[in-house]
Amino acid sequence: MSSIGFGFTIGKAKKAGGVSYDADAQAFFTATGITDTTQKSAVNQLVLDLKSYNIWTKMKAIYPIVGGTSTTHKYNLKDPQDTNAAFRLTFSTGFTHSSNGFVGNGAAYANPNLTPSTSLTVNNTHISFYLGTDTAAGNKVEMGVGVGGTLVPIMMLISKYTGNISQSNAYNLSTNQISSSNTDSKGFYLGTRTSSTSHKLFKGTSVLATDTNTNSNTLPNLAILISALNSNGAIVQNSDRRFQFVSIGNGLTDAEASNFYTAVQAFQTTLSRNV
Repeated sequence: MSSIGFGFTIGKAKKAGGVSYDADAQAFFTATGITDTTQKSAVNQLVLDLKSYNIWTKMKAIYPIVGGTSTTHKYNLKDPQDTNAAFRLTFSTGFTHSSNGFVGNGAAYANPNLTPSTSLTVNNTHISFYLGTDTAAGNKVEMGVGVGGTLVPIMMLISKYTGNISQSNAYNLSTNQISSSNTDSKGFYLGTRTSSTSHKLFKGTSVLATDTNTNSNTLPNLAILISALNSNGAIVQNSDRRFQFVSIGNGLTDAEASNFYTAVQAFQTTLSRNV
C-alpha cells in the first residue's frame, strides 16, 4: 500500500491506538457511530475479504446489520450515507433490533429504496440474506418484488415457504422459478443470475436448484423489500425470521458464491451469531 504526501495511506484509515481499518469500513463506522471493537473487526475483515475475492465491486448494497439499533442497521456498507439514494434501509414499525440482527412481527418490512429496473442489470443480479432463526413454514417471503397481473417480472428469494421449500425467482414465476426442499430456515441463502440461461439457488455452499430456461423478461420497476414481498405496491407475505446480513448486486458465479459464503460466515462467527 503506497503513501502520498501529508502522511496519509491510500485505502486505509486510522483509529485510536494506530490500528488501521479499510477506508470503506471506516466510512461505515463514522456513519453508524459504532465503537465496539469486535463489531469493527468483523466489518473490517468482511470488507477486506470481499475485496480480496473480487466481489466488493459487484455489490450495490450490503447490510451487515450490526450495532443493535434501527439506526445502525439501516446503513449500506457500500455507500453509508443517510439518504435513500445511497440505499439506506427504511424500517416499518414492528421490528425488534438487537446485536443479533432484526426480526419482524410478521407484518413488518424494510425498504432498501432500491428499484431493480433502475439500479441493476438484467441477467446479472443477485440477492442474499443470512437468517439466524427457524420458524414454521408458511407464506413468508424474505426478499421480493413483483409487478404486473401475474407478478412478472419478479425477483424473490425465500428460505422456507409453505411445504418446506426454499425458492428463488429471476424473473418469471412460470419459467424462471426454482425451488428445493428445505426444513430449516437458518443460514445463508443466495439467488443469483449470471446470464439469460443461468440462474441458481444456493444455501451455504450447496447449489439447491438450477434454472437454465432462457429469461426474456426485464427487471421489476418497483422497490424490492426485505422481510416481505412488494406485490404491485401491496406489502404481503411478511417474514418472521431474524435477519443478520443482506446484500443486493450483480450476479455471482459458483466460485464467487462459495467465497461470498466464506466471507459472510466468518463475519457471523466473529460476532458469535453464526448458525
